[in-house]
Amino acid sequence: MQGRPIQVQIGREELDLFPERALLWPSQNALLVADLHIGKGAAFRAESVAVPTGSSESTLNNLTKLLNETGAKRLLILGDFWHARQGRTETIHELLLDWRHRHQHTEMILVEGNHDKKSGSLPSDLEMDTVQELPIEGFVLKHHPEPDERGYVLAGHIHPAVRLVGLGRQAERLPCFWFGPKIGVLPAFGDFTGAATVYPAAGDRVFVIAGQEVCEVGLTGAGSA
Repeated sequence: MQGRPIQVQIGREELDLFPERALLWPSQNALLVADLHIGKGAAFRAESVAVPTGSSESTLNNLTKLLNETGAKRLLILGDFWHARQGRTETIHELLLDWRHRHQHTEMILVEGNHDKKSGSLPSDLEMDTVQELPIEGFVLKHHPEPDERGYVLAGHIHPAVRLVGLGRQAERLPCFWFGPKIGVLPAFGDFTGAATVYPAAGDRVFVIAGQEVCEVGLTGAGSA
């Protein structure tokens, strides 16, 4: 079951943040995700690293649920759809074709990430456009979180998480949406991605994902440690 989203306003736009690590942009009828890293498990196995199968299928199934439940007509991926060239197996290709067929009426655009560049272009039968960046209505969609004079940047790449410390000094590191004055960073969507601890500045807004909830937390600018 889909978790409860929380709303954040950036400029004149209202964005819905989902605990499934996705962002819904209602006025654009668009679902935004970052860092799927499709084929990562297959790439590891190609290098004789024993990891379980099924992470790419789980990632795509989660994306299907969100597309169906939100009714979004556009899917905008903020980079790193692929993980590595070694993971682009025939099994993964067939999995992707089946998934794309289920969403044949959904417009899909990939903002190319660093892993995508190394992995090679998308197969034409996925019918997904690839761009380097995407300006939309005062926003600029990118992979790397770098400021842009054309508008507020929404990006991925760093797989953000923050470390929260409780009154009893118990600590928990949770993935998050991180919004600064000029850049917002989405958490990694993929099931097999990992996360990097970030240290927001004072005044930044941070929304952590705790189970099926998204919660805004107040940080001091030192990662809450």
